[in-house]
Amino acid sequence: PEWREQKKLFVERVKVDEPFAAQYGELGPVYGHQWRNFEGVDQLAQLVSDIKNNPDSRRLIVSAWNPKDIPVMAKSGLPPCHTLFQFYVSEGRLSCQLYQRSADVLLGVPFNIASYALLTLMIAQVAGLQPGDFVHTFGDAHLYSNHLEQVEEQLSREPHSLPVMAINPSVKDLFSFQFDDFELQGYDPHPPISAPVAV
Repeated sequence: PEWREQKKLFVERVKVDEPFAAQYGELGPVYGHQWRNFEGVDQLAQLVSDIKNNPDSRRLIVSAWNPKDIPVMAKSGLPPCHTLFQFYVSEGRLSCQLYQRSADVLLGVPFNIASYALLTLMIAQVAGLQPGDFVHTFGDAHLYSNHLEQVEEQLSREPHSLPVMAINPSVKDLFSFQFDDFELQGYDPHPPISAPVAV
């Protein structure tokens, strides 16, 4: 589809065009930086190792909230909104709970749900588990006053059947996934609803 090609072009441009990357590709020491290098700790690699080797642990946690970096994060945009997630293994199923300190219900939350559900599917696959539940908790869930018409439109729509995410089953390392390893099957969206982003 066209969106897939646009995504590839965007990613490639971020890699080679420094002014473009500075404007659109660099968020400062936020999510990815904290997940992979929180004061020298690769939390994602440790998480996957712990899930595989100690699945009963109650410490399967990744945090993006690094108080030392909050001032830098604030200068380049926002401190992390989805701040912490925890995995839980029970009866061969991997579940994820996300704590989100601040949640734009119309624009942000649907993306957050899809992102963390996908992350759960990916980690479950590389850990040899089945996906379980996704639990989403909010500190401050909000609807902006200039989103109310769009929310009414969204709520008036009949839900369609849910799509299925097909993932290349040969990938066994979390950091080896490529864009083409994913295919969203049976996705039948309603027309898009536009709304301004508030920061």
